[in-house]
Amino acid sequence: MKKAYLTTLVAASVVAFAASADIVDRPSGIKIGERMTLRPYVSLSYTYDSNIDSSRKSNDGSSWVVNPGLGAEYKGDNWEIAGRAWYRYHAYDRYSAHINESSYGESLIFRWANSLPNEKGWSFLLSESFSQVSQDDDMTEHGGRGIGRDRKTFQTAALLERRINENWHAAAEASYYLLDYENNEKKYAPLYGWKRTTVGGEAGYMASKWTDIIIAANYQWYNMDNTKTNARYSDGSRGWTVMGGIATRATERISYRILTGWSHFEYAGGGRDTNGKDREMDGWTYQVSGRWKLSDTWNTMLLATSYYQPSEIEALSAMRVDSISWGLAHSMVRGKLNSTFDICYRRESREYTSSARDDIDDDVLTARLGLNYTLNRFIQVYGRVEYQKRFSDYRGYEYDRFRGTVGLRLTY
Repeated sequence: MKKAYLTTLVAASVVAFAASADIVDRPSGIKIGERMTLRPYVSLSYTYDSNIDSSRKSNDGSSWVVNPGLGAEYKGDNWEIAGRAWYRYHAYDRYSAHINESSYGESLIFRWANSLPNEKGWSFLLSESFSQVSQDDDMTEHGGRGIGRDRKTFQTAALLERRINENWHAAAEASYYLLDYENNEKKYAPLYGWKRTTVGGEAGYMASKWTDIIIAANYQWYNMDNTKTNARYSDGSRGWTVMGGIATRATERISYRILTGWSHFEYAGGGRDTNGKDREMDGWTYQVSGRWKLSDTWNTMLLATSYYQPSEIEALSAMRVDSISWGLAHSMVRGKLNSTFDICYRRESREYTSSARDDIDDDVLTARLGLNYTLNRFIQVYGRVEYQKRFSDYRGYEYDRFRGTVGLRLTY
């Protein structure tokens, strides 16, 4: 049973960002001493969805979300720590017995530096986050679809950078990511997670005030769930990437980072399978990010990336992902009203499949328009509309989807 993607597979839109302006009546939080601030909040929203199944034969529906949370910040002399804990309940009018969702999570980030930005010295960043989703979309019961189920994610990353002098700098990084699905195949259509460990680093030379020449490389290890259906396949994959390019360390209005290079990925141990298919993939990949402050009230942002990974919905399959997103933000009414528009295109190309029926390519196009209005330092109201279109080599995977959301956010 294969229908649609979960959120982790839907094209990721550009993160909404507010255009800078004279900001007034913004939440200031609860001050505890001179260094600590607490920021409690709760948001309530309603969404109409024209295709709640994300499938070719669409059913419309609506849902309500309540999302309380607490953010906290503590600032030292040359370090700071910030965290957030949250809970979310997502109630659907259709399939309410199966896909109503109760979720919780937390995130934490620590920053330290013994010098000002771009000056000689050390800096360190450490982050982690966890989320747990509870859902029981049992396809053996009436109305169940087998798409949603209990799942959790955990990720942590560390970055250590050294500014050697005014021209040279270097950094080392490491990360770990866990994606774990409850996969009782008597109840659910299969989805597959993994554990991924990445280590890497980069070195750079500032050729001018604005231009930074960079060389970067990383190595990844995967331990996967999607090979357990066949003992002949290893559950381990690995890959590496080497890139070079240019970036800006700091500008008044424009910042960018453009890297491209070669990636190699060995799925399920690499080599060839019993049918003679090559499980090793190679190709040019890229990482692009850019932001331009067009004026005091207009901002624009561009993100693009490509990489190789195991498939989450096809067993014994690996794919290449290419995505590009562009966003525009405008601030009005002295910063109280902010509008955003973003569009994202994502392509998933199956580079290796053990079964010919899974050798398909998918394209997802997503566009969003949003408005956010700050009534006062305690209340914000917001709304957004979203259109999504999926194209596929397999016609049964194609769909159109429209969603409209209105919400209220209470902050302190």
